[in-house]
Amino acid sequence: MLVNLEDLRENYDALTLVEADALADPILQFQNWMEAAIAAKLPEPNAMILATAQTNGQPSARVVLLKGLQPEGFIFYSNYESAKAQQMEANAKVALVFNWLELHRQVRVEGTVAKLSAEQSTAYFQSRPKGSQIGAWASPQSQVILDRSILEDNVVALKAKYEQQEQLPRPENWGGYIIKPQLIEFWQGRPSRLHDRLRYTKPTNETETNWQIDRLAP
Repeated sequence: MLVNLEDLRENYDALTLVEADALADPILQFQNWMEAAIAAKLPEPNAMILATAQTNGQPSARVVLLKGLQPEGFIFYSNYESAKAQQMEANAKVALVFNWLELHRQVRVEGTVAKLSAEQSTAYFQSRPKGSQIGAWASPQSQVILDRSILEDNVVALKAKYEQQEQLPRPENWGGYIIKPQLIEFWQGRPSRLHDRLRYTKPTNETETNWQIDRLAP
């Protein structure tokens, strides 16, 4: 019998988030929180939920890994022929969620996505472990396959082909993306569900550089 979910309770009283402690730049604020998650030795602190939408409006979400942070935004890598890549090609509006349960923290991001340069994608691809490079070549991501042996056979063939190489050429259908945020919300759990929520909104005026910070009711 399924446990009574209505009775599950967690009291959030570890940390606070007040305006006086929040940095003016949300990317720097995010960097501070990411460093705290890493210092706390949380599992996969760079795991993030990436939400996209199909052309008919049907949303789709999955977990990917953040692999870079720049002043312009959040970087990750993927197969350019995957389902998420096709959705991002049709609709560049995306969202991210980071959830650090042990710290009672969550970060939401809304923005637009663009491909990284081929040079940046190649540099990262060839910095990965050789097994990961082979995996990118071996898997026709999101396509229907008959069984796992297809992947395993591809790996065997690729290992033989690149036996003398540690750096493989980057597949043309694999590379990086950067999500340029328009909105970033920081959520800190507090007791009695009176959580702290600070929302950063990017100015629409290109001459304005300061993000607007608003406190939201929980």
